[in-house]
Amino acid sequence: MRGKWLPAVGALVLGIGVFTGGGTAFAKEKQKDILNVSHRGASGHAPEHTIVSYDMGEKMHGDYIEIDLQMTKDGQLIAMHDEKVDRTTDGTGLVKDYTIAEIKQLDAGSWFNEKNPKYANPDYAGLEVPTLEEIFQKFGKNNKYYIETKSPEIYPGMEKELLRLIDKYDVDKETLLVQSFSQQSLEIMHKLDPSVKLIQLISYKTNAVITDEEIGAIKKYAIGVGPNHTYLNKEYVQKVVNNGLGIHPYTVNEKERMTQLIDWGVTGMFTNFPDLLHEVKKGK
Repeated sequence: MRGKWLPAVGALVLGIGVFTGGGTAFAKEKQKDILNVSHRGASGHAPEHTIVSYDMGEKMHGDYIEIDLQMTKDGQLIAMHDEKVDRTTDGTGLVKDYTIAEIKQLDAGSWFNEKNPKYANPDYAGLEVPTLEEIFQKFGKNNKYYIETKSPEIYPGMEKELLRLIDKYDVDKETLLVQSFSQQSLEIMHKLDPSVKLIQLISYKTNAVITDEEIGAIKKYAIGVGPNHTYLNKEYVQKVVNNGLGIHPYTVNEKERMTQLIDWGVTGMFTNFPDLLHEVKKGK
């Protein structure tokens, strides 16, 4: 599915269907158009943020490869969710204190086998942490990437380096999405290259509410929001969509919840199991 934002008409065109206010599209059409974002790759099945996980997400019909970025001591952008390497490798300490050569010595797969015996695979042991450049080289300029600037306040210049690599590999900006919890980081991206489509991540600790003022502020630089799904409600989803923004909740791993969110009118969602969302979209 090829995504394109049309602010003039306030509709998010995703593949074959159009989302307009009020959830007026037929349920089946809505299901077909939901963006299936492979969260850290198919991270329910394989070690997150590895080439294996991204490749599996593709095979399981994920529409987007989702990449969290951290930056090494020598300025290399790598795919990793945490600021520390401890959880997903056999190393310890902060990414920013490692050179890329040191990062490449870490085992980014064995931890998964220990934590997920149901999906364990001996081939996962010894997997490397990929750089963003390696991901672009592997999956190509016409793939769909959903990239997050993580902890940008720790990594000055992260946005500039991200754009340099996007331009170097001629990544398709029609489909590219860049997200962050940091409004400042997104505003930096918007200033550096207004053509890049941005998503404002939001974390709610209780019942989700968004004001007209917040929506208006977000629309100045972003085309959508990415809230955690836990506290979402139908009113919130429809208010966002009616105001011309896309909404991609994270991280949804149960079929029943996927179906409910689609019925409410979300335009996409993140999942560790893109195969399950694909089944839901197919009506299975």
